[in-house]
Amino acid sequence: MSQELTILIITAASIGFFHTLIGPDHYIPFIVIAKARKWSLMKTMWITFLCGIGHIGSSVILGMLGIALGIAVTKLEVVESFRGNLAAWALIAFGLVYFVWGLRRSLRNKPHKHVHFHADGDEHLHEHIHTKDHTHIHNTENNVNITPWVLFTIFVFGPCEPLIPILMYPAAKSSVFGLLIVTCVFGGVTIMTMLGIVAISSMGINFLPFERMERYSHALAGAVIFLCGIAIQFLGL
Repeated sequence: MSQELTILIITAASIGFFHTLIGPDHYIPFIVIAKARKWSLMKTMWITFLCGIGHIGSSVILGMLGIALGIAVTKLEVVESFRGNLAAWALIAFGLVYFVWGLRRSLRNKPHKHVHFHADGDEHLHEHIHTKDHTHIHNTENNVNITPWVLFTIFVFGPCEPLIPILMYPAAKSSVFGLLIVTCVFGGVTIMTMLGIVAISSMGINFLPFERMERYSHALAGAVIFLCGIAIQFLGL
């Protein structure tokens, strides 16, 4: 292994870690959606992993095609920039729609209480969700939803900006082996960092007192994702 390749591998690991750490879009959507939808830690990690694969894989495929076809790196950077804008706006739109849906849901399903009196003199409070027909709403969180697929689609469009120009093209000048190992190191560190942050944050957030705000959990998740998209698009995070 040449010295240049060794430097590229170390650089790939470093960039993969810090690129993920300073990019809130790599982990915040999973943390807030998992909390709102009451996903298990295993489900959260699995969805995060798949989205990470899609995120890395799309840039890897584009980079491989560019190298194979001899496309100038500057042209690929234009494509990656377009994909980045598209992913950021998709995150903004998804967060806004999810916020509106969550707010509407919280207002429609406002719980209220009645005191029930029994013939033997006992009484108890009965809390239920207010609807037009005054019926009880059962938990539907286990129903199939498209949220994971929306996240996956957004992450597929989201580029790994430093991967192609800084790592893949220089590694390809060394050898095919160098290209593969540098790409794998970057992808592996990126996904492991995503999983680590999501796991630690998801476990930590459970200790916070969210009981009073639970009804607004979906609206809060949408707002956080929306702000995350705004930060990515306009602050360059």
